[in-house]
Amino acid sequence: MPEPMCKICGLTRAEDAALCHSLGADCIGCIFVPASPRFVTPQRAALLPDGPALRTGVFAGADLDEVRAIARLARLDLLQLHGGEDPAFCRALGPERVIKTLWPEKLTPEELDRELDRFAPVCAYFLLDAGTSGGGSGNSLKTDILRRIRPPRPWLLAGGLGPDNLRSVLAAFEPGAGPIGVDLNSALESAPGIKDHELVRRALALVKETQCTQETAS
Repeated sequence: MPEPMCKICGLTRAEDAALCHSLGADCIGCIFVPASPRFVTPQRAALLPDGPALRTGVFAGADLDEVRAIARLARLDLLQLHGGEDPAFCRALGPERVIKTLWPEKLTPEELDRELDRFAPVCAYFLLDAGTSGGGSGNSLKTDILRRIRPPRPWLLAGGLGPDNLRSVLAAFEPGAGPIGVDLNSALESAPGIKDHELVRRALALVKETQCTQETAS
């Protein structure tokens, strides 16, 4: 069984990015939404150290040219879309680079299924988040909403995930029926955009431990 992906989002500091690389995070994320308390400029994001983790940019409400320009400046590998982008927008960026965010609590089951089918051809991953829009709310998504769905693309789970609840949340899914990974942000911080290194270490260890436990049980 492959190890769950772990994305650490909301990075603003070089030392936090370096830690994520050293601990085996799969993706590091920067937020390019001016209203966010974790907003960074593309110039600042470009200065974050490189490493094995993929560089991800989070966008909401930006136009196509702006996303493309920021992706070049910040040297982004993946583009996480949190706004009202349509399939044509995703296709223009390159489906292999797109993480499309949806909010299951905002939609009926039928609407969620339709949105998953609509965006499946134009994204590499879905991200299913708590709340009804935006991101970084710190709230947890109720896993019972997700047990019935089978997204047509690999998906990441977000929303208030951290060392205190990661194990129980990931254990709520049957093997092969849950997310391929998790997106962690506010629960790993001492302040917005400032990662607590001990919390980051604990969270990444728990993600790896979950994989080991599932392999032992299988």
